[in-house]
Amino acid sequence: MIIGEGYTDRFLNRSEIREILIEALDSIDVDGQRLLVILPDNTRSGPIPLCFELLTELLLDRVAKLDMLIALGTHMPMDEKKICKQLDITPAQLHGEYAAVNIYNHNWEEGLREIGVIPASEVRKLTDGLMEEEVRVEINERLFDYDRVIICGPVFPHEIAGFSGGNKYFFPGVSGPDMINMTHWLGALVTNVNTIGFQDTAVRRMLDRAASLITIPKSCFAMVVGVGRHASHEDLAGLYFGSPEEAQAAAAALSAEVNITYVDRSFHTVISIMPPLYDDIWTASKGMYKVEPVVADGGRVIIYAPHVDEISYTHGEILDRVGYHVRDYYLVHGHLCEEEPRSVLAHSTLVKGAGTCIDGVEVPRVEVILATGVPKERCEQVNLGYMDPTTINPQEWMGREEEGILVVPRAGEVLYRLQEDKAKQ
Repeated sequence: MIIGEGYTDRFLNRSEIREILIEALDSIDVDGQRLLVILPDNTRSGPIPLCFELLTELLLDRVAKLDMLIALGTHMPMDEKKICKQLDITPAQLHGEYAAVNIYNHNWEEGLREIGVIPASEVRKLTDGLMEEEVRVEINERLFDYDRVIICGPVFPHEIAGFSGGNKYFFPGVSGPDMINMTHWLGALVTNVNTIGFQDTAVRRMLDRAASLITIPKSCFAMVVGVGRHASHEDLAGLYFGSPEEAQAAAAALSAEVNITYVDRSFHTVISIMPPLYDDIWTASKGMYKVEPVVADGGRVIIYAPHVDEISYTHGEILDRVGYHVRDYYLVHGHLCEEEPRSVLAHSTLVKGAGTCIDGVEVPRVEVILATGVPKERCEQVNLGYMDPTTINPQEWMGREEEGILVVPRAGEVLYRLQEDKAKQ
């Protein structure tokens, strides 16, 4: 049963959001229970402060315990300052009125519990034959200290899963490395353009299968954030509650209408202006993922983020070694980096985009250029282009779509697709 509503022509107001939350929480057994709410980290947008405020208001007097776990995946832990900013509360509030609420960072390398194994034969079926290997499923052991887990996070077109949200908050959100590496490499094999914005994907099937091994009762608030030209990143176009599978599917259907922009032509130059919530290339690379489908062959994507000065806070050393390459490069030269985490190799291919590797030489379809605080020498080291961000005035590039130039003011959330591809959705 799905609780909630969504619109393509307006946003939910605070009263409507509160009523959905009340109806949803009344539909499950929460009284006297120990609840763990899984929240996104600061690389995801949405009205997280409002949800935190309302959930604590509605639950603290009813439950035996209410805590939060931040679904970091492999991202850097959030300190108290970042947590307060994410929840729009002060340190005094954190240690005062919200002192009873423990807020934990996920660690993908420790504090894990194995909950099962997906056999190779089943993986082969779920992945349409792309992969055939046994996968060990681990998840944050904190989940087992609670009677119920509630996911609360947005759903966007996503380069690995097709659409984010739902069980993706378990895997990779609060999971161990095996599922992270396997699903990311699976997404890379399928490629970004054949994954992003599609609901039925091999990765989504793997995520849902792994989540079926979680025996704790689980529910999900799935949000659709209105990030169009006239919307704030905190505007909710939709909010749905149910099982992680049901809520995510309902949100994905609306996200396909709200978070995908169809254009009539391709562009030789796309400038993706990255907002501050992306603080390294690992996260800011969404400026490539979300526009790749509309870049012409031989075109370029300029990731404009003067505030970013790091490739990856978590995986930078690995990327310095392997660089960024098209998928086919790894299919040919995989033996050169077989000891490296496949999730990092997958990220490498998704940033570089589609391309070929013939006679050992890779030919990317698109040139990816960093106009960031990452020095030229390091850009060259990791096989990406460089442009001095001080030489770019994005305003001078706007309004030139007829010349084949597209500027995306708040890149990373809206997916751009060609109108001719709409029938494939």
